[in-house]
Parts: sequence; C-alpha cells; structure tokens
Amino acid sequence: MKITLFSFGFKYGYPEANIVWDVRFLPNPYWEEHLREHTGQEKQVAAYALDNEIGQEFLEHLSSLITLTVCQHKVRRREELRCAIGCTGGRHRSVAVTEYLRTLLSTCLDKNDELTVYHRDIEKR
Repeated sequence: MKITLFSFGFKYGYPEANIVWDVRFLPNPYWEEHLREHTGQEKQVAAYALDNEIGQEFLEHLSSLITLTVCQHKVRRREELRCAIGCTGGRHRSVAVTEYLRTLLSTCLDKNDELTVYHRDIEKR
C-alpha cells in the first residue's frame, strides 16, 4: 500500500486527498515572535502546537483513527491513501502533526508499504 502524508496551508488552496484534517484549532506558533520564522519540523514549534491539553487529546484520537483507517484500507485491498493535514499557512501546526504521523506510521507499517511525506507549503510566506 502507498500512503502519502502531506501538510498544506488552506490559504494556498485545498488539496486533493482521501482524507483532510483541519488543525487550525491547535495553538498557533505564528503568533509567538520567537517561533514565527521556524517550522513544525523543529522541536520547539511542534511542542508549542502539540504539547498541551488539546494537542495531546487530538493526537490520541488521531493515532487511533489513522491506524484504523490504514488497516481497513489494507483489508479492502486499497492501493493508495492520501492524507492531507492543513493549517492556515502550512508551516507550523500542519507540519508538526504530519511529522507526528510520519513517526507513528513508520513504526507500524509492513515492509511492503510505501510511506511518502512532504510539506507542500512550508517554504511559502
């Protein structure tokens, strides 16, 4: 099975994907001057967005949901699953969640599965 995870910014257009998660409800590092120029690939930015009560609750639910979704797509012999995670600009929150899912799925996929991860809008300002 081929699984593609990617982050994006809603302000740059809606993506083509099987599943789209809107994570604009998470705390936004953009509003913190010292985090603004960084990305969700960096530990301090990911921590700001995810290491809080709502972030942890969301990741708990998301982990169960993505695991169930991938398993059921495999049972149904689906060949591809495209999951897009979006925030406003595609640099902070969506990137942090996408990287979290990369780590989660990397530990539970079969050797024949292919996982592709990219950040569509991470360089846009």
